[in-house]
Amino acid sequence: MASSLLSSPAKPFCSTPASKATRLPSQVLSAPRSGHVLSAARCLRLRAVSARASQQPPPPRRRPEYVPNRIDDPNYVRIFDTTLRDGEQSPGATMTSAQKLVVARQLARLGVDIIEAGFPASSPDDLDAVRSIAIEVGNPTAPAAAGEDGDAVPHVPVICGLSRCNRKDIDAAWEAVRHARRPRIHTFIATSDIHMQHKLRKTPEQVVAIAREMVAYARSLGSAFSESESRSNREFLYHILGEVIKAGATTLNIPDTVGYNLPYEFGKLIADIKANTPGIENAIISTHCQNDLGLATANTLAGARAGARQLEVTINGIGERAGNASLEEVVMAIKCRRELLNGLYTGIDSRHITLTSKMVQEHSGLIVQPHKAIVGANAFAHESGIHQDGMLKNKGTYEIISPDDIGLTRANEFGIVLGKLSGRHAVRSKLVELGYEIGDKEFEDFFKRYKEVAEKKKRVTDEDLEALLSDEIFQPKVIWSLAGVQATCGTLSLSTATVKLIGPDGEEKIACSVGTGPVDAAYKAVDQIIQIPTVLREYSMTSVTEGIDAIATTRVVVTGDVSINAKHALTGQSFNRSFSGSGTSMDIVVSSVRAYLSALNKICSFAGAVKASSEVSETASVPSTE
Repeated sequence: MASSLLSSPAKPFCSTPASKATRLPSQVLSAPRSGHVLSAARCLRLRAVSARASQQPPPPRRRPEYVPNRIDDPNYVRIFDTTLRDGEQSPGATMTSAQKLVVARQLARLGVDIIEAGFPASSPDDLDAVRSIAIEVGNPTAPAAAGEDGDAVPHVPVICGLSRCNRKDIDAAWEAVRHARRPRIHTFIATSDIHMQHKLRKTPEQVVAIAREMVAYARSLGSAFSESESRSNREFLYHILGEVIKAGATTLNIPDTVGYNLPYEFGKLIADIKANTPGIENAIISTHCQNDLGLATANTLAGARAGARQLEVTINGIGERAGNASLEEVVMAIKCRRELLNGLYTGIDSRHITLTSKMVQEHSGLIVQPHKAIVGANAFAHESGIHQDGMLKNKGTYEIISPDDIGLTRANEFGIVLGKLSGRHAVRSKLVELGYEIGDKEFEDFFKRYKEVAEKKKRVTDEDLEALLSDEIFQPKVIWSLAGVQATCGTLSLSTATVKLIGPDGEEKIACSVGTGPVDAAYKAVDQIIQIPTVLREYSMTSVTEGIDAIATTRVVVTGDVSINAKHALTGQSFNRSFSGSGTSMDIVVSSVRAYLSALNKICSFAGAVKASSEVSETASVPSTE
């Protein structure tokens, strides 16, 4: 095996760039800063790659027609994205319903086959979020399916909801996903000896009976999965999988729940299941690999090579503990090394990867490390003199992937240099070159922020523009906005801060406070106005560009005591949600206050949605499927 891998010819690029430039269909997103979060009239359209991006060849084969329990092309691999469900279990990654909808639309543009939109039984807000995604993204006539300029999404993704193996959860999941053209239910039950004995407190026979009954109950609603751990007894595993196939399961999910397996082990497990499970020809094998040992991507690829034809992944690999298999790593590995993966391919349009990664980072508050494969800031950076010399002579010497393949533009490759004298046309043209196209109202809001920065900086860089754009695009619905802040600090006395906010009723409110520093004083002043008990869990600040006039990006994670606990998908236990926020400014105090307000606005939006959902649930019960 080792010798064959070493002797296999490696391609310098995953695709062959052509000279003609291309543009992707516009991405329609709800404008988070508008009063009507989901209003189609106030939308933001993003272009995933710049006008200079190379024409990428079409996928080698057309995406097969969707059939739940089979794939007509044996080499096609379905991509199941669980960013909005498993990915959101990362501490601080809580997203509002509107943010989840924005991400789901982008996932559809990316070309994922299945979107696991959430765990509807965990909270009323999650049920509403999954329902909105099913309506807005899961239908060919939905706003996500076509832009105002007529651009169409290549396909309509399956919308999936998670449920435990009981009727109440399945009913909630069905209520949420039934509005989609292709609804699916993902139900699970533990099958390892340790889980059956200590978690479920059931005998193996009882577990089989429960799984068979619940799959049969959900059969007419969607497809069902089994949480059949890789640590399960093999003979029992084959037996229970065969039984749920008989009951109507169309896909069998085989997770490496604690990320314990090595690639050889996990690949052999998939091969053994394929060889020994009765009726396996009537179902699709799926993988779900955790990254506790850093092997999630390797295990996922090993599973695909052994016969799995659905791969569960998340954008940027986010998820509980060490995270999940990374979509961008799995997809680009399949694309680059197809010859060693038996000709496998996916329906992903990789040119949307960079934009999708940035979007998830901003919405979740989880920033990828600089050396992250594919999407990290250093993924295409070369500092070694030998490497730089090779890159100048031929980019293929040290790059196996072209930046164009993932929709990445290298900074400052365009001719326009922006400054304080640049007008609207020049700024807008620059945004288009960078890959972004925004509506008139959103551009005017952005241009005001741009002029504030341009007055203080001699030259506005691409990174400055993207930081400002992120601050305008990826923010939650504005309930409280910053009208002004003044702070003093030094070594002679306590720091003070005066903060002026505009509330949901449009009235200005002012508060003053002292603190151990200007940021602490400003946060205390904000707390006096908004009066939501919070605990600041994380605070970080980074410089977007170099120099004394650099733009600062601040990120915070807070927890709020607003009675909005949710249930954990696997344990069923309640936990306090954490909320992230981000803000940018050339002033670190202003940047910090904007980040704090961003998190507080999330809390206010989330608490309001939960309250509204609770009031509705008191008068209308979830429809039963019996």
